[in-house]
Amino acid sequence: MKGFLEDANYSIGLLDEGATLGNVIDNYAYEHTLTGKNAFFVGDLGNLVKKHIQWQNVMAPVKPFYTVKCNSTPGVLETLAALGTGFACSSKTEMALALDLGIPPVNIIYTNPCKQASQIKYAAKTGINVMTCDNEIELKKIARNHPNAKLLLHIATEDISGEEEVNMKFGTTLKNCRHLMECAKELEVQIVGVKFHISSSCKEPQVYIHAISDTRCVFDMAEEFGFKMTMLDIGGGFTGCEFQLEEVNHVISPLLDVYFPEDSGVNVIAEPGCYYVSSAFTLAVNIIAKKAAEYDNFLPAGTEQTKSDEPVFIYYMNEGVYGSFASKLTEKFNSIPEVHKKYKEDEPLFASSLWGPSCDELDQIVENCLLPELNIGDWLIFDNMGSGVMGEQSAFNDFQRPLIYLTMSFSDLYKMQYTGLTSDTLMKNFFFVPSCVQLSSEDSFTTAA
Repeated sequence: MKGFLEDANYSIGLLDEGATLGNVIDNYAYEHTLTGKNAFFVGDLGNLVKKHIQWQNVMAPVKPFYTVKCNSTPGVLETLAALGTGFACSSKTEMALALDLGIPPVNIIYTNPCKQASQIKYAAKTGINVMTCDNEIELKKIARNHPNAKLLLHIATEDISGEEEVNMKFGTTLKNCRHLMECAKELEVQIVGVKFHISSSCKEPQVYIHAISDTRCVFDMAEEFGFKMTMLDIGGGFTGCEFQLEEVNHVISPLLDVYFPEDSGVNVIAEPGCYYVSSAFTLAVNIIAKKAAEYDNFLPAGTEQTKSDEPVFIYYMNEGVYGSFASKLTEKFNSIPEVHKKYKEDEPLFASSLWGPSCDELDQIVENCLLPELNIGDWLIFDNMGSGVMGEQSAFNDFQRPLIYLTMSFSDLYKMQYTGLTSDTLMKNFFFVPSCVQLSSEDSFTTAA
């Protein structure tokens, strides 16, 4: 399958109106059953188109700068480039990817809070000038290596809920902003704006009120030093839920009208990542081992349940936290698996747990769920798997990284063409997929392999 980070080319299956994403998953599960049962992703690039239209409808005029580290699959980047997004990059590799797509350097920002000097020099060499900074040491490093840098001061935000305990926060205080401006003036480094970031775990959109009012203070402070401020970056934290997007817009829109009206000359941007890609990708994994356990031994400590004679099943899959489920090590994982095989409605369900292939105690994907009894070789489907580690090589047992198959429907392609957003480089990668099921390994679906 072409389409990995190091590949220059990739293929996109163009679905006719009779074909569904379910058909695509069925076909590849059938093919992988014949050829090796490796895990695989199916990506719906049309989902990106829908999310972009949703963003334009709700969040205009905030320009999205896609966070490349969320998912750097070339087909994703090509599609978002055609849609007109900017790119927020955290490394030289990501900056090079964006530049290779023909993205103008002015539409790329270097957002890593801890930058290597060599990568700052690369940004300088390629004309990527806008980057973030939150401390004096970083400021001096940028001054030495990028004389044309344009800085966004990254300010810390306050978690008004008090629920989230943060051991290490990026961002500087309002008090320290004045000191950084004094240093920037002395070092002859330009400060052109402010960035803040609200975590997706924050449940209070009101946090934006504090952040934007603090930003206005920083802008006023910068004017005292003679800096021309032209950019406000409201960061990421967008979950992909339209309701959340509307909630955020409901809070920030009147604030932007007051503090940064359109005639102020301030460009407002954001860094959505998960918003675009999470729901666009589905992961199919295979059951490689199973064992039965006694019900009492399976229950978590402290759980009160009546004794049951029913077996409890523990399943091991060919992907885990050292591969495509890596985000589970640092984030809450809520994806509920779907059994791919057809089973009867009255078929009994059993308490089950799902594990990755490493046999590591950290490699538990789902602690407890109800599933029909599965067999080795059966497939499980996980939705909303587009953000995080896409197709990384597993660290254990020579398991191959999942292949990535990309699709788009005719109707979604038409939406892009109708608005003039397709590109020649994107169009050349399409191939037609007829509406059919259970293709054999010799049939046309294998052209993506």
